[in-house]
Amino acid sequence: MRLKQINERLSTLTTEARNEKSMRLDSADTLEILRIINEEDQKVALAVQKVLPDVQVAVEYAVQSLSLGGRLIYVGAGTSGRLGVLDAAECPPTFSTSPETVLGLMAGGEKAFVQAVEGAEDNEEWGERDLREIGLTDRDTVVGIAASGRTPYVIGALKYARRMGARTVALSCNERARISQEADQAIEVVVGPEVLAGSTRMKAGTAQKMVLNMISTATMVKLGKVYENLMVDVNISNRKLKERAIEIIRTVTGVSRERAEESLEQARHEVKTAIVMIKAEITYARAVRLLEQANGNVRRALSLAR
Repeated sequence: MRLKQINERLSTLTTEARNEKSMRLDSADTLEILRIINEEDQKVALAVQKVLPDVQVAVEYAVQSLSLGGRLIYVGAGTSGRLGVLDAAECPPTFSTSPETVLGLMAGGEKAFVQAVEGAEDNEEWGERDLREIGLTDRDTVVGIAASGRTPYVIGALKYARRMGARTVALSCNERARISQEADQAIEVVVGPEVLAGSTRMKAGTAQKMVLNMISTATMVKLGKVYENLMVDVNISNRKLKERAIEIIRTVTGVSRERAEESLEQARHEVKTAIVMIKAEITYARAVRLLEQANGNVRRALSLAR
């Protein structure tokens, strides 16, 4: 009986419904299959547009958490979990955050990123356990991600996070999602039935990735890790990123490549510091002090220098 009830509830979800435009997918030629997928994908950005005010709240939570020394923590299972882990993993090289600042937790652990761990997402207790293990506090923001909006692992994590006083966000792709009831802020991106029924790695996954990109990027912008539209807090960990850093300095300051590279070395590979040194015509030590006073914001640091 319990299995029947679960199946019935599943059948009512938009993410599980059949898409009328792809009913003859198996008999379509290759170009037509691609055209159908592409036409459906175009609906995703418009669906995300409708929930921007909800995403704004999530960003405000994250900014507050990180400003207070807390963390942004993504929690999910399957594709949703992988997307959270991916977004978290991109923050250190892009914004020079520590790996502990933005975290991605996935049902089944790291192994589940490349190979499904059976039954991991069905356990509420595991969601709570994983947050306990990283020492969740009331300074953190937890974003629970589940396309269906009903994943027990995510529900357990959100319940525990609320009990601990952390800010909570539920990101799903169904209206009135179960996880929405367990969060301070719900983000429900309804993209409609998938081209391949129930395959939420497609439109739902794309929508979730877009929202997660928005949350992390907007948060870092608000924290002063971007100047104009440039990654001035990029972590220079390889030759490509060093070249990018030099070009960023040249773009902002207008100096020669040689001067940009020299300043980058003097600034100990800190792009923001090099920019402030050049534009304000000051020493490394002075630039560092101004950036500290400006909480790492280049625009404010330059204003203080003037």
